Amino acid sequence: MKDGFISVACGSPRIRLADCNYNAEQTFTMMRAAEKAGAKVLVLPELGLTGYSCGDLFYQDTLLQGAEQALATVLEATRNLELLTAVGLPVQVDNNLYNCAAIIQKGEILGLVPKTYLPNYGEFYEKRQFAPAPDGEPFYVNGLCGQTVRFGARQLFWFSELPELVVGFEICQDLWAPEAPSVAMARAGATIIGNLSASNDLIGKDAYRRQLVTMQSSKLLCGYVYTSAGEGESTADLVFGGHEMIAENGALLGEKRFETGLLLSEIDVSKISYERRRTQALGEGPALTGSMFSLTVSPTKLTRYVAPAPFVPEDRADRDARCREILLLASLGLKQRLEHTGAKTAVVGLSGGLDSTLAVLITALALQMLDRPMTDILAVTMPCFGTTDRTRNNAVVLAEKLGATLKTVDIAQTVRSHFKDIGHDPDDHSVTYENAQARERTQVLMDLANDTGGIVIGTGDLSELALGWCTYNGDHMSMYGVNASIPKTLVRHLVGYLARDNAQKDEELKDVLEDILDTPVSPELLPATQGNISQRTEDLIGPYQLHDFFLYYMLRWGFGPAKILRLAEYALGDTYSREVILKWLKVFYRRFFSQQFKRNCLPDGPKVGSVALSPRGDWRMPSDAAWALWRSELEKL
Repeated sequence: MKDGFISVACGSPRIRLADCNYNAEQTFTMMRAAEKAGAKVLVLPELGLTGYSCGDLFYQDTLLQGAEQALATVLEATRNLELLTAVGLPVQVDNNLYNCAAIIQKGEILGLVPKTYLPNYGEFYEKRQFAPAPDGEPFYVNGLCGQTVRFGARQLFWFSELPELVVGFEICQDLWAPEAPSVAMARAGATIIGNLSASNDLIGKDAYRRQLVTMQSSKLLCGYVYTSAGEGESTADLVFGGHEMIAENGALLGEKRFETGLLLSEIDVSKISYERRRTQALGEGPALTGSMFSLTVSPTKLTRYVAPAPFVPEDRADRDARCREILLLASLGLKQRLEHTGAKTAVVGLSGGLDSTLAVLITALALQMLDRPMTDILAVTMPCFGTTDRTRNNAVVLAEKLGATLKTVDIAQTVRSHFKDIGHDPDDHSVTYENAQARERTQVLMDLANDTGGIVIGTGDLSELALGWCTYNGDHMSMYGVNASIPKTLVRHLVGYLARDNAQKDEELKDVLEDILDTPVSPELLPATQGNISQRTEDLIGPYQLHDFFLYYMLRWGFGPAKILRLAEYALGDTYSREVILKWLKVFYRRFFSQQFKRNCLPDGPKVGSVALSPRGDWRMPSDAAWALWRSELEKL
């Protein structure tokens, strides 16, 4: 339960139709296995103590009594288990028979949840045997396994030690219905929904179920634990595949079909709570009654997958699709800006590095959309003290291959004159030495834009903005920042995608793009060493792979330093030690808080992903906000 992670499980045990004693044994055996595996919540199939496909046997007193006795057996066999479990069985209340989920823990029935929507079409005829859940508030029924039990569909189960863990349950067809009970449950605070199902398998039905489960978890900002009946159900006319799924906020965490046994994963209820708080999507919900349950608070072992590069899809096809979409969005944004301003040129400072390469490529795409010549790109190289032959040559070749208008402005003498004006010693390679070059470059670009009737295209990316790794009123400033919401780890893939896309069209362009990809990331503001780059950004501020990981979980999900460190160790521990991760995490937080003043006056730029730092859009933060609370948490790690 540490950091909000709750281990959950769903299972589809082998059953024997109408053999309630056998089914009880399979049920409590699976419950024990789930608890041993660390699960805190377990969902079992619909009518699992009898079997779903018993037909008119549900009318028989013998079967109903057998189901109740089976539940009593399970309660006795698991009276020492903390695991919150949903078990399916038929229950008669007054004059009706209901398809129910018994929510049990430590030998007690915490609640009895009847199915609300009964399918009565095609192969289903549940209304023949069962009544739908009664309208209105839950009420108490007496005598089930000798206990007095709350009965009704509108109830929740609260975990006393962690307020964010609230569990609700629905049954099979309830999920298919337009007004699923889980909607009211989520609006009333449920962060995990369990579904006991007996959905038979047909061609393509598994994909439809998967869409339903993931979409419901996305719409309701919740975890969804789904399990369906499997081996042992009647195959006279149907086949039941035992489909098991665990989803969270639209992401499928785990899935099994045509297997008995358990599926386990961890649902992050604090992440769910944060997203609901951030979006206010569910609004004020109904007040539902229910029961409180208690669990021993203990660390949750992580088994779910955590992507080491959360901004970058791992599948090649997905990654290429992401690249195409980003390039389209960014170029459309720039196209609109060029049209609106009537700009005659698009001025790009071309350094031979990754960011400026991506910016000029996006600019070329925007001009293609406008059916304008590539000569309307004014690509400006501005060599100075740290510029190497490699980056200068790459910039020149790139501009020429694109057909841009190339202009070289050597700023070294101007910067030396500026040093003389302000009394700075050129041998003092301090921040003044570096920033004077960056600001001079921006002045050149702005003045050339004025001179040619154009606008300056910004090259800085999201990762640099998060860290403040940009010179205020230097490379920090432009008239439209096309890379502003693209993280550094994704910049590399975008340039790589365009290199591959040009492989057959222009071999030389592909070669120069690949060489730019191989060039160390550097602002080149310090003198080169024997013609080689002497200033490597990642040596100074840390690996961008780590910083993008930190940025994603801090900004997108609101995680604190301790949780981010834990996830980073889990996802990237084979690459970086805990000490290295913690070192750069401290740098990340210190720089993020101290550099907000640069972000509060950013130029316009298109948002292309779920994380952005525009002060007019996603991120509003005072420039003088203290980071004392975050630092205190970091110091305890």
